[in-house]
Amino acid sequence: MREAALSARGKQRRVVTTRRDTSHPVAPNILNREFRASEPNQKWVTDITYIPTVQGWLYLAVILDLYSRAVVGWAMSACCDEALVESALKMAASRRRPPTGLLHHSDRGSQYTSHAYREQLEQLGMIVSMSRKGNCWDSAVMESFFGSLKEEWVGTSVYPSHEDARSALFEYLEVYYNRQRRHSSLGYVSPLTYEQLAKERAESPVDVLLLS
Repeated sequence: MREAALSARGKQRRVVTTRRDTSHPVAPNILNREFRASEPNQKWVTDITYIPTVQGWLYLAVILDLYSRAVVGWAMSACCDEALVESALKMAASRRRPPTGLLHHSDRGSQYTSHAYREQLEQLGMIVSMSRKGNCWDSAVMESFFGSLKEEWVGTSVYPSHEDARSALFEYLEVYYNRQRRHSSLGYVSPLTYEQLAKERAESPVDVLLLS
């Protein structure tokens, strides 16, 4: 390894973001690994990850729309608490104005089972779905998203500050991922391009003529 100028990379310490509160009720796994959606704002999935900085961990909560894999809401904080996920939900609801009956899927972390968060979901008319205990495959799309984020953007970086990390993550979420990153599952276009093309097809006079 010395001759080839190679060095081993240490395994990064895993941070627990899912802490269940047994006093909070949990919801059944209604999503049941059906990660396809036929239209926008039909199914959302959400989770929390952590980003290393010199100032300590920066926690990132993200909400994805399963229709296009677009990031519809996100929030960052030095605290992994209910306020973090509530901020992400508020952003998503404000941006997308989802209809009643949207399926909202998360893990069983205390942030998502909290009374305040469940009340917000109820007010928005969302159906609550949660992964089974200790089953990461029930939220495979979020696991894949966070894996791509850390592989493509964060890498082995330890950001100098929370502010530096926030700036880098904003660029990934809003500039690169939503608008530029191509997905094989979307025909090799970005999430927002996929949604725009679908909207144009739906509004096209040719489509209307063919359907008539």
